Amino acid sequence: MAEGVFVAYCRVSTARQGKSGLGLEAQREAVRSYLDGGQWSLVAEFTEVESGKKGDRPELAKALQACRVYGAKLVIAKLDRLSRDAHFLLGLEKAGVDFVAADMPHANRLTVGIMAMVADEERRMISQRTKAALAAAKKRGVKLGGDRGARLSRTARKAGRDAQTARANERAADLAHVIRDLERTGVTSLSGMARALTERRIPTPRGGSEWTATQVARVTVRLTV
Repeated sequence: MAEGVFVAYCRVSTARQGKSGLGLEAQREAVRSYLDGGQWSLVAEFTEVESGKKGDRPELAKALQACRVYGAKLVIAKLDRLSRDAHFLLGLEKAGVDFVAADMPHANRLTVGIMAMVADEERRMISQRTKAALAAAKKRGVKLGGDRGARLSRTARKAGRDAQTARANERAADLAHVIRDLERTGVTSLSGMARALTERRIPTPRGGSEWTATQVARVTVRLTV
């Protein structure tokens, strides 16, 4: 039984199919059947007319952005409607968006799990090769290591701050079109935007349910930088 917030994504491979609606209605019906029952809400739906071999899909990009904005899960009718390319599916994990296929509800966890196992094995092999190379270098008399703790510590701290800033900037970019829509409808005050974002059930940057004027101000400042 489906629960939570969802964004639907449908895709057909040719312009002819897109104009005729051939295949789209079946996909929408599959999504509706999957969502039947439970406590759920469908906040957006995107339709792509594109070849599955292409990785550049603007409507899918918009769907993923909507998922991040609303904290939603991407729902598709069939797994092959998204992609048959495992590398592309791995990109969904990097995008921070969970997805489910109506025809294979558990395929997302299975697919990502298998890919994670493969990636882990690759990392393990790289680690083994690195250790073997270091051992061989040490055996040859190469001096390894050194007192680099303070320098690495500063680097690590800076990397952490940079990563946090990057995440905040990406979140602000995702919310940019929502902020612009509110401004076009006359909602220009920070408190008014905070109420509107809360009413739309868009999570705050920290995952909360209620926005404050201060949080909105931080987002808008990042959009003007």
